[in-house]
Amino acid sequence: MSTVAFHTLGCKVNFYDTEAIWQLFKNEGYEQVDFEQTADVYVINTCTVTNTGDKKSRQIIRRAIRRNPDAIVAVTGCYAQTSPAEIMAIPGVDLVIGTQNRDQIIPLVNEYMASRKPINAVRNIMKTREFEELDVPDFADRTRAFLKIQEGCNNFCTFCIIPWSRGLMRSRKPESVIRQAHMLVEAGYKEIVLTGIHTGGYGEDLQGYGLAELLSDLDKVDGLKRIRISSIEASQITDKVVDVLNRSDKMCRHLHVPLQAGDDAVLARMRRKYTTAEFGAKIEKLHRALPDVAITTDVIVGFPGETEDMFRAGYAFMERMQFAEMHVFPYSKRTGTPAARMDDQIDEEVKNERVHELIDLSERMQLAYARKFVGQTLEVIPERTYKGAPDSGLLMGYSDNYVNLVFPGSEHLIGELCSVKLTEAGVNESKGVLVGADGRMPHKTAVGG
Repeated sequence: MSTVAFHTLGCKVNFYDTEAIWQLFKNEGYEQVDFEQTADVYVINTCTVTNTGDKKSRQIIRRAIRRNPDAIVAVTGCYAQTSPAEIMAIPGVDLVIGTQNRDQIIPLVNEYMASRKPINAVRNIMKTREFEELDVPDFADRTRAFLKIQEGCNNFCTFCIIPWSRGLMRSRKPESVIRQAHMLVEAGYKEIVLTGIHTGGYGEDLQGYGLAELLSDLDKVDGLKRIRISSIEASQITDKVVDVLNRSDKMCRHLHVPLQAGDDAVLARMRRKYTTAEFGAKIEKLHRALPDVAITTDVIVGFPGETEDMFRAGYAFMERMQFAEMHVFPYSKRTGTPAARMDDQIDEEVKNERVHELIDLSERMQLAYARKFVGQTLEVIPERTYKGAPDSGLLMGYSDNYVNLVFPGSEHLIGELCSVKLTEAGVNESKGVLVGADGRMPHKTAVGG
């Protein structure tokens, strides 16, 4: 039996895509082995969001070639899409596929076996208008399923390379999304996370059917308990979307809304399509419609031209927004983007100081948010035993409103919907006690076996 090993770099969408590629190999009778073992085929799913992503991708490719010089080494993903020639130049790389036509990977591997000539199968992503249909019926050791609903992005923010590696916005057909949701529920999943490159933009390229309609249709899927949106832009939080969030008891009280900067001048240089006032108005609308909603966000610190005053203004704005958590990143130059060519780059030390200030703010806001729920009972789907002490009899998982709870419970509850009373609020994890649980275990199949 032939073996295949995978290594994925980068975002959740990449992990989803790797699972989809594994299904193709699995259907051909391949067995999956660990990437550190000797395999017949190595598939490296690369990332290019930062210059470091490129470098890491090259290191992993070389590691596979060293592990088994006779293996077929196939490289896919964002770095493969933007720099196929650079990857083809690495001795030992046999096949390069970008972020499309991955459904052809098996025929391409077979073609390489027959000809033993390296294949560059990368095509111009900017011409692609169709969503690439790749089903993922099951996820290895995960209690929540990811469901990819769109690909690509039309925004062209000045710091971002992604439209060049993923192409323009294209949505998955609604009936295909719903079919896959039913499949995941049948496999035992209670929670689905809708994911994509620009998830909240779903339907912008469809006639008369958008995110609100999709959420409404998913709400009708029997057996599905929780729907989470991986990320949504402020401009995509329409009245229609808010209405569905409000009506549905399946929609998680958690939205990830990327802010990126809390100052209008910085937002304009980033080519973000909103002001802080517009962003703030959307967040207030969400809080009114969904009391207790957790709003998490992404922030880039030290973008070119960010003065101390701009940073302070941003800090005050973030504090006012009362985020439940912020993911804070120092600005990092991405070759090939307009921001990398801007003159007024910020000193690394200044960046690091600002990052630490915002992380402290994030932790204070996270604790303040968790404290609101002390004494309340929250719905939690435990994901695993407590990572600090696997034998402690403790489980951990996220509530529907994104509080990470640790509580005593037996392992058979993993993947089940549990009611947990929050007893002690903490920054990255809070403590609770189990009040009740329902349902049956998801019947998972282990990957590769």
